[in-house]
Amino acid sequence: TLLFDMRHSHSILFIQTSPLPEGKRRFIQFLTKYQHSNGRTRLRATTLCGPWHNPPPGAGDKPAPPSGGFNNHSNMEQPSPVKMSFDQEAAAVLLARVAVERTETEDVADVLRWIDRSLIRLCAKFADYVPDDPNSFRLSPEFSLFPQFLFHLRRSQFLQLFNSSPDEAAYYRYILNRENTTNSLVMIQPTLLSYSFNGPPQPALLDSQSVQPDTILLLDTFFHVIVFHGETCAAWREQRYHEQPEHEAFRNLLEAPQGDAQMIMDNRFPVPRYIVCDQHKSEARFLMAKLNPSVTHNSEGVGGAQVFTDDVSLRVFMEHLMKLAVQS
Repeated sequence: TLLFDMRHSHSILFIQTSPLPEGKRRFIQFLTKYQHSNGRTRLRATTLCGPWHNPPPGAGDKPAPPSGGFNNHSNMEQPSPVKMSFDQEAAAVLLARVAVERTETEDVADVLRWIDRSLIRLCAKFADYVPDDPNSFRLSPEFSLFPQFLFHLRRSQFLQLFNSSPDEAAYYRYILNRENTTNSLVMIQPTLLSYSFNGPPQPALLDSQSVQPDTILLLDTFFHVIVFHGETCAAWREQRYHEQPEHEAFRNLLEAPQGDAQMIMDNRFPVPRYIVCDQHKSEARFLMAKLNPSVTHNSEGVGGAQVFTDDVSLRVFMEHLMKLAVQS
């Protein structure tokens, strides 16, 4: 991962006091020096080229936002190419790796505050809203998932070290820095599949309301693969209904997530830990700790399973984000 922080660079190459000429392009060159198998030293040069985003004159000193709010394109304005090219998945992984690096020299609480400030600044810059009106806050599709990625990052094992040994924490952070974007994103926001009698497996929200008595959940956190049986399914299994010929559908329901879990483990290295658990049992904590606590012992939510935690839910997190981002 290569990160260029333009604000903190003292190189004269990045000091631009006048507008860039139209059509100006940027060049970045990487020089790789290595020893070939024949013993000779080689130098490889890789040059990347791309366009600069050149804001129109006066774009940075508007006296006040338009009546439609900041970043509103109701007047058929051309949207910012920076906004349209934003890769929220790659950005979430990059921010996670920077946060992990900062934990080496800073307190975790300070790193969490830095993540919050970065998210607030991003939303204030690129969201559509009317100043001081949180209800008008809107994020374009290019940014819509980014806040929830950071919500789960704040609760992940990379920053929450409770119940983790120093060796485990170092291992998790090392794997985050070496895997690709797809796998790293699974570590930040695990994937959840729901199995029921109503049809084929369906992706489910990473939320406590996805826990239902008559469903089986398959959670992939990259480090763990968890098969979670709802209370009713676990009771039926204990009564051995799946061994009776007339309950073949239930037997297939029990076998489906186990087969999918085995496929995940066969194609991943290092091999994740495999956990089979039941609702309300001790090992269910591995799944419950990853869910958005939309229903807790302090809330009045309907449906799902209660999560015994003092953490805020994604809804409360977004309400605070909108309130802070639209402040004038």
